[in-house]
Amino acid sequence: MSPIRLFIDEDSMDQRFIKALRARGVDVITVGEVETISSSDNEQLILATKLQRVLYTFNVGDFCRLHSVYIEEKLSHAGIIISLQDYSIGEQMRRVLKLMTTKSAEEMINQLVFLSSYSGEI
Repeated sequence: MSPIRLFIDEDSMDQRFIKALRARGVDVITVGEVETISSSDNEQLILATKLQRVLYTFNVGDFCRLHSVYIEEKLSHAGIIISLQDYSIGEQMRRVLKLMTTKSAEEMINQLVFLSSYSGEI
């Protein structure tokens, strides 16, 4: 079982969050690092899947819709994590780490996960 590797969407790529995750050994890349900031949500999801990375976003509406389209059309993606913007950097990090202790990259395939389902306690 492989660890989850993250692809951070444009709306959630706070550098403090990225640094906090990397300091704890999480494999993270951002849309800024791969220079796809202006790409569509679907293009970002395609790239994340190609890179075998779970997409992390605050964009509930668009990615819930895309997930439904993928399932209906029997397409595959590497997984989507949706977080609340209200969470502090520390809270996001704790919840991501909790998720990563309970799910592998393989278990995230075609899954849409709300970070609110994971308490920040590890």
